[in-house]
Amino acid sequence: MMGPLLHSPYLPLVLAPFVGSFLGVLASRLPRGEPVVFARSACAHCGAVLGPRDLVPIVSYLAQKGKCRTCGGVIHLSHLVMEVLAVMVAATVLWAVGLPGNGGAASPFPVWGGCVFGWGLLTLGAIDLACLRLPDILTLPLVAAGLAMAAPQGVASVLWHGGAAVLGYGAFRAISLLYRRVRGHDGLGLGDAKLLAAGGAWLGLQALPHVVLLAALVTLCGAAIAGRGRLDRGQAVPFGPGLALAMWGIWLWQARPDGLAL
Repeated sequence: MMGPLLHSPYLPLVLAPFVGSFLGVLASRLPRGEPVVFARSACAHCGAVLGPRDLVPIVSYLAQKGKCRTCGGVIHLSHLVMEVLAVMVAATVLWAVGLPGNGGAASPFPVWGGCVFGWGLLTLGAIDLACLRLPDILTLPLVAAGLAMAAPQGVASVLWHGGAAVLGYGAFRAISLLYRRVRGHDGLGLGDAKLLAAGGAWLGLQALPHVVLLAALVTLCGAAIAGRGRLDRGQAVPFGPGLALAMWGIWLWQARPDGLAL
């Protein structure tokens, strides 16, 4: 019974709510330097350790109306959002790759790969939005995972995607240094450069201009909405969420069986 399930492309969708729950904890604790894996889940208000019935993804939050069962403190909505978005990532991967028997991939490998990419981008975007940080501990493994996904296509594919990663990092690094030299302060972080390197590793060289253009448009629109139509030149604006959305959209476009290569 477990054998077919483990090899099923639907398994990531089943596990997605639990993955989203973990990602929510990761996005919350990692920037603060708190333990993620070995720490017990507890209420942020009263410190009560959460039991199994408090930790069922999505269901527990809705059943408890977003409040701690012990003290009634409000549970941050971001936990529910991460769980729902993780499910949406898995669902869109299945849509993009295609269902087995319907022209889609019979192997779960591309499904798992797409979910890893989407979940990684989701976590990085959430952290950057909240803390203006893109931790190396998440961006660098995403680069390695992209190169691993290219490996089945042969050495030439790995070299192509590796070159795209180097060029993506180098381009943003050069822009960052130039901006600092001209303006006297940082305008583009190294985390953004490493995230674009991950985009190169996953999407290839030809996709990088599209990623940068879409990310810039998304970021500008987001900043304008947050500022109610006004953009403050001195305001720090996270670029990671825009990059993540652009990279995810282009991956979905590329992954579709009937999709066109950029």
